[in-house]
Amino acid sequence: MRAFIKVISPACFALAVVAAPPVSSPALAQSADTSFFVTSNGPGKGADLGGIAGADRHCQSLAQAAGAGAKTWRAYLSTQAADGQPAVNAKDRIGKGPWQNAKGVVVAKDVADLHSAGNNLTKQTALSEKGEVINGRGDTPNRHDVLTGSQPDGTAFAGADDRTCKNWTSSTQGSAMVGHSDRLGLRDDDASKSWNSSHPSRGSDGGCSQADLKSTGGDGLFYCFAAN
Repeated sequence: MRAFIKVISPACFALAVVAAPPVSSPALAQSADTSFFVTSNGPGKGADLGGIAGADRHCQSLAQAAGAGAKTWRAYLSTQAADGQPAVNAKDRIGKGPWQNAKGVVVAKDVADLHSAGNNLTKQTALSEKGEVINGRGDTPNRHDVLTGSQPDGTAFAGADDRTCKNWTSSTQGSAMVGHSDRLGLRDDDASKSWNSSHPSRGSDGGCSQADLKSTGGDGLFYCFAAN
């Protein structure tokens, strides 16, 4: 009995390789659609983010690394009136929505929904740009204190009390309003459950250092939203 061997020429093999259909990556496609995240890390200098512009750059950089850099990213941060400059409201700088996390889950339909009791921000949905859950109350370390400098409605604080660590330029003296990304706190009240306005930062270094932020359950993290 004869044995027959089918020979494939190199040209045919090359054609077969070239003609193979491309393999899509659902993870990359999902990342490109991301329009909201909690920063996986901060710049590392406490609440000194290099001002609000520095915070925006940090959002853009993290988004770029995660495959969502084609969008224009803005930090959800308010600033207070100072040095002749008017206050800036966090809610006015993040676009119109809707916004979805790295897993494709919509966290809010628009600005009004975001600041309502019916938004979809929880520990399971307030994910980092990498799609990871941020440690919250009961985890070690707790990182749920997220810098916002904002009131519950997303507006800046009026008055002389610092709530933005000198408009995000201080890593020593001052105080910054934070929210709880996991919507949990020490008490069963609205402030403890607030994602954007739970309590001011404090600590032995003056209230704005990295160590101060860590001492109350934070890590210098903040929210980033795609404005387009």
